[in-house]
Amino acid sequence: MTATSEGPAPEAPLVEHHVLEYPGGYTRSLGPALSAFFTGLRDGRLVGARTADGRVVVPPAEHDPRTAAPLGEWVEVGPAGTVTAWTWVANPKPGKHHLSGPFGFALVRPDGADTALVGVVDAGVPEVMSVGMRVAPRWARVRTGTIHDLEAWVPLADGAAPAPAPPNEAPEVGEEPVTRIVCPIRLEYEINAGIAPSRYLRGLAQRRIIGQRARDSDHVYVPPRGSDPMTGAPTEIEVEVGQTGTVTTFCITNIAGLSELAPPIPYVTAQVLLDGAATPWFGLVTGCDPTEVRMGMRVRAVWSEQAAPDARTLVGFEPTGEPDAPYEHWKDYA
Repeated sequence: MTATSEGPAPEAPLVEHHVLEYPGGYTRSLGPALSAFFTGLRDGRLVGARTADGRVVVPPAEHDPRTAAPLGEWVEVGPAGTVTAWTWVANPKPGKHHLSGPFGFALVRPDGADTALVGVVDAGVPEVMSVGMRVAPRWARVRTGTIHDLEAWVPLADGAAPAPAPPNEAPEVGEEPVTRIVCPIRLEYEINAGIAPSRYLRGLAQRRIIGQRARDSDHVYVPPRGSDPMTGAPTEIEVEVGQTGTVTTFCITNIAGLSELAPPIPYVTAQVLLDGAATPWFGLVTGCDPTEVRMGMRVRAVWSEQAAPDARTLVGFEPTGEPDAPYEHWKDYA
């Protein structure tokens, strides 16, 4: 561990673009209430649930939201409805909104229901939108039991009756209820690392492990977050900790396919207490058979050939060959 020093003038924080996505979508089971709702959408109907006091909630719930009593009487509502609140989306984003033109996001209370559900209103221009306006569903021609089966709500003229749902043109339409749906999930966002983590990441690009401590503390935190978690004091003093450490606890993974970035099974992940640090680091242990990894084992950092301000620059740890650290050294971190 190097001597402590005052940190240099702050540099601009690192900003990274991240994408969180479930390949193929996230499959979830529905339960009886949502199964009735999505089966109804597939068949061109809106379904709610009746509570003991006669109210009808849409989408249906398995339990009364006021009393928690179980529900099970499904009620067809609508298909026309009334807008109770709305906002306008002038510039839809491809991949995020399924309509290509401007539309209204609205709460629509179907006829016969006591609650409203969120939907899109394909009104063309915001001047058409108003609280109290009457709308009708525009059903998709191919319906598979998803929320997009109700493609959009459209304005309904005074006194007009909504058109019935067209025949379902899905290639395979059964009569069995819909019991599960696949939800596409993709989230793109920018993350600002902050000043302290940015210093730490830039240190990794130099193959150095930089922590921080507060002026009145000997606890060095790696990675730093800018403040001491025990006192809240700013961690103003930077400390370069050692590149060797001690395994405090570990896990051997034998299940394949958990992540596309995961190494071949079996592999070991461990908490490593770096020399001079007060918090353990989580990473891979390589360079030995997984059965040889143990608590107290001494390890050293393994670096990527391509150094960058990225946590993946520190690939993991490998055994040093030193004797195991004494139990008293790592027992509080196990």
